[in-house]
Amino acid sequence: MKKTLICTLAAAILAGPAAAHELGFAGILSKSNREELPELTLSSGKPIAEGPLLLKSGTVYEIEIVSDGSAELALEGSGFFRAIWVNEVVVNGLEIRPFGLESVEFDDAGTMEIEFLAIKPGRYFLRQPGSTGESQRVDIIIE
Repeated sequence: MKKTLICTLAAAILAGPAAAHELGFAGILSKSNREELPELTLSSGKPIAEGPLLLKSGTVYEIEIVSDGSAELALEGSGFFRAIWVNEVVVNGLEIRPFGLESVEFDDAGTMEIEFLAIKPGRYFLRQPGSTGESQRVDIIIE
């Protein structure tokens, strides 16, 4: 009876990690593990986002950042960019796979898409450099 219990516990412990990673051939980057976030807007005098972004560690996200070209605008957030793994940045159909990001900047109107994996739980933000207004930043929570 004791051997049966030990074998059952061992099988359950060994099967646990395998069951937790059943995301298919693409692993953590599989389509079943992806979510799209509301787009961020860069426009002179307008809020970046409607509200904070709530993310889950271990999930892949795609976010579009759209600039209307009303000014040369950027987003910075080194804490956030260090808490994620950037898979790719897409600009005008060109896919860039960087080691990491510190900030992004738009000189003209355009759209940038960033695909990333949320890793480190915590509270972060992206903001326009030099700004102090609450509407010029978006809070990001990774759970």
